[in-house]
Amino acid sequence: MLLRPFLNDATSCASYLFGCGTHAKLAVVDPHTDLVEDYIATAAGLGAPIVAVFETHVQADHVSGLPALVERTGATAYLPVGAGVEFEHVALADGEAVQLGNTLVTALATPGHAPAHHAYTVADRRRETEEPWFVFSGDSLLIGDVGRPDLHVAGDARGQARLLHGSLRRLLELPDHVVLYPSHYAGSVCGRGLSGNPVSSIGFERAHNPLLAVAEVEAFADALVADMPPPPAGQEQIVAANRSGAASARA
Repeated sequence: MLLRPFLNDATSCASYLFGCGTHAKLAVVDPHTDLVEDYIATAAGLGAPIVAVFETHVQADHVSGLPALVERTGATAYLPVGAGVEFEHVALADGEAVQLGNTLVTALATPGHAPAHHAYTVADRRRETEEPWFVFSGDSLLIGDVGRPDLHVAGDARGQARLLHGSLRRLLELPDHVVLYPSHYAGSVCGRGLSGNPVSSIGFERAHNPLLAVAEVEAFADALVADMPPPPAGQEQIVAANRSGAASARA
């Protein structure tokens, strides 16, 4: 298994290059348009092509690098069912899996930050198990926090918060040892109390993330919709670009 994190401090966004070195099949999850050249150069250095690009959801705080990566590499784009994008892609349903050599990527529906949102669990079949080794949680479960519920809906933040409560319970069904790689860290407006540490585990968050301790759904919704920070600058234009795939012209 190969894994390389990419941290963009300008937007506090994390993205990841990962996959199977044995069969030379790599993927990128939640790519940032500013890092497209870096993903391609790193993959070349590892001696394997990028054959898949995954988005956990349509991004609202940065322009996605997915269209440019697909254009440059010929990779297949994967997004959650119902993402509402206008470009060619494979729409993954909950529980669907993509095999990249020995690397098995499985979609786990985690709506709440956005109505169409997936986490992706990743297993290495060389370990003789399909139990997840790590999970890319997108903007659902963050480190010390959870994703805000208001950016992708008009006036239904509370309803999205209720959905997120259920999604987090799904993530907590994963074993404690599963490593957690979210798509944001401290400094992002997608949460309020994010840690500056970009990596955690399900077990650590279970024990220390204060929002995971709020078991009752309405109390969780109350906590989540209170004192939300301002939305990202240029949110409407960013979402429009990411839905259309027009960002490929800029990268």
